[in-house]
Amino acid sequence: MRKSEFYFDLPAELIAQTPLKSREQSRLLCMDRRSGKLEHHHFYELPKLLQKGDCLVLNDSRVLPARLLGRVCNNGSDTMIMDRQPVLSSGKTDESEVVEVLLLHEIASSSTMWECLTRPGKKTRAGAKLVFGDGELTAAVVDVKDNGNRVIEFFYKGIFMEVLERLGKMPLPPYIHEYLEDVERYQTVYSKEVGSAAAPTAGLHFTEGLLDELINKGIFIYYLTLHVGLGTFRPVKTENIEDHAMHAEYFILNDETAKSINRVKKIGGRVIAVGTTSCRVLESCSCDDGLVSANTGFTDIFIYPGYSFKCIDGLITNFHLPESTLIMLVSAFAGKDSTLNAYNEAIKEKYRFFSFGDAMLIL
Repeated sequence: MRKSEFYFDLPAELIAQTPLKSREQSRLLCMDRRSGKLEHHHFYELPKLLQKGDCLVLNDSRVLPARLLGRVCNNGSDTMIMDRQPVLSSGKTDESEVVEVLLLHEIASSSTMWECLTRPGKKTRAGAKLVFGDGELTAAVVDVKDNGNRVIEFFYKGIFMEVLERLGKMPLPPYIHEYLEDVERYQTVYSKEVGSAAAPTAGLHFTEGLLDELINKGIFIYYLTLHVGLGTFRPVKTENIEDHAMHAEYFILNDETAKSINRVKKIGGRVIAVGTTSCRVLESCSCDDGLVSANTGFTDIFIYPGYSFKCIDGLITNFHLPESTLIMLVSAFAGKDSTLNAYNEAIKEKYRFFSFGDAMLIL
């Protein structure tokens, strides 16, 4: 199957640059995946579109303020780091030596050693010393991986996540150019487990009130965790999509959630994944009978047309980039022709696309 089969023309003005004032006011394009029939709704109508006994499975990962702006020290003596506390010498840092560091994931769950993207790479060769803020956080580039990512060790006083909250910035997707006044709008209202480099955007439409309304109707709400990596924005470079190497992302599906989902399946309720991230976890942990098992680890499952879904019966998802692995997953679930037809309809009706855009419900 060719990458070009998943291309569509998207007018730039339909790429949502800012979130709506109210999350649940997003539009919701509903698709019957068997017939391809489309209906236009709003997200706040979701309780009316689901049935008692259905369950929604949401990803509770929270986005790290993972973008750090720092400086390269003039020489190795400019910054001395002892006992994980930064001590700056009287040496001065050249202000022209500015670098950007984007944290991707911890190495060995240490909170001190991270795999990172850096820019510009020529200033962050192995051995480079970095300083952030007024020296509250310092770092050393330990290694340069084959893919160009850096292994960086951080030194600080106190709790790393608290330091990161003070110094880090939200890493918005590359297609968003507007300033985000309220960074919480790039978090779901139920975000809990810190670790994502990008938001699980299908969940951005929920409010606490909407979740309560769903529960009151008898719709079950369950949570899993998948930490979204920047690989979600990585383009498919191979024309033959089967040759694409899928990125791996860390997930947690605990025993209580797995048992709850299986109970829904056994009583005939529908399991509806909120987002491609939740879908990937559920399909990674499911057996041929559709039941899931608790598991923790990394998944690199690549779902594209021809895949046989085992667990999910429905999907809530945003509108995705042309030729991306995400639109390929949606096409696997809803059918490629029906998916592209739905996207063309959304473009005609001027739906908002991508992270801060509108959503689809596919059942």
